Amino acid sequence: MYQGLKLRIYPNLEQQKQIVENFGATRFVWNQMLDMQSKRYKNNKDSKFLNGFAMNFLLRQLKTEYPWLKQAESTSLQDTCETLAVAFQRFFKKLGGYPKFKSRKFPKQSFKSKCINNNVRLIDNHYLKLPKLGIMKYRGKFTDDKIKSTTIQLSPTGKFYCVLLIECENQTQFSKTNKTVGLDMGIADLIITSDAVKYPTIRFDQILAKKKHYWEKRLARRRLLAQKEIAWDKHNKVVEPRELANFKNYTKAKQMVAKYSEKIANQRKDYLHKITIGLVKDYDKIVIEDLKTNNMIKNHKLARAIANQSWRMLRLMLEYKCKWYGKVLSVVNPYKTSQLCFNCGYDDGKHELDIRAWTCPQCHTQLDRDVNASKNILKLGLG
Repeated sequence: MYQGLKLRIYPNLEQQKQIVENFGATRFVWNQMLDMQSKRYKNNKDSKFLNGFAMNFLLRQLKTEYPWLKQAESTSLQDTCETLAVAFQRFFKKLGGYPKFKSRKFPKQSFKSKCINNNVRLIDNHYLKLPKLGIMKYRGKFTDDKIKSTTIQLSPTGKFYCVLLIECENQTQFSKTNKTVGLDMGIADLIITSDAVKYPTIRFDQILAKKKHYWEKRLARRRLLAQKEIAWDKHNKVVEPRELANFKNYTKAKQMVAKYSEKIANQRKDYLHKITIGLVKDYDKIVIEDLKTNNMIKNHKLARAIANQSWRMLRLMLEYKCKWYGKVLSVVNPYKTSQLCFNCGYDDGKHELDIRAWTCPQCHTQLDRDVNASKNILKLGLG
């Protein structure tokens, strides 16, 4: 079984320079290969698509033409070609869009390296060794499991991370409880269980809204002033015109906005982790609804609230945690789950969102809208 382990790393200045240069090398290879594939097809419509192996063969010639590519970690360049090949395959199968060129201005940068001959390893609880970069300090969980690959990431706030793909041989299993539960996703409450337990929604974006908005206003003003200065440089034909990155006040405001955005995301993710691990511990089978959030956010009055719930992230967490800990997750169609009485199956028709409770005309059961939906979801999951 494979697991991902994310560590915060603390490279020195020289290592930071090497990492940034490696970002540039992988980005350059991606853009060169994408440009080659596009021109090749444009010149000859009958030409076959080059797979990852063929692009890796061309990579040798690219290194000869651009010797500075040899300074980059070799497996990261190979992985770039293979990732581009997968992107094209997804495009041909109509599972994704046409691959796009990468920009150095993109706030998130990363590259992936393969673990070969033990070139990636955790030395102890404080230091790890990475290919081409050497030894550096890290913070996070120590593991002695086999490492398959590593991904170096740079966040918009300037923090460096190392994501390890590890192969776990002995995964700890939670004890069986012989209990099942149905989950209904909501807005006022994030999750409502068939046991009538409600996990409240916490609007982390609203808690830090004032501080974030303070810096968003300054970022907008400083960007406008910087753009005027850049336009002045171009108008006067300055030999080396300034870029946005050269303006310190703009960069500071951008970092502060990214800081609060990251803090909101981390708080939300932590809350979801605590809820999902508790559910996986307490229940052997969990039944959830298959929500189509893309259709739901078309309601502009609720779009921001729906996006804040992160239902997709919640589902992904439940999926991999159930797989890790030997539990079962079922996904059912939520059609009419809030309209049918769980007790007798009577269909009371569509209810407006402001109706949170109703009485079944047939069996006279008092029904909480969300709890009733979660019980119907559980019944569907149990078949």
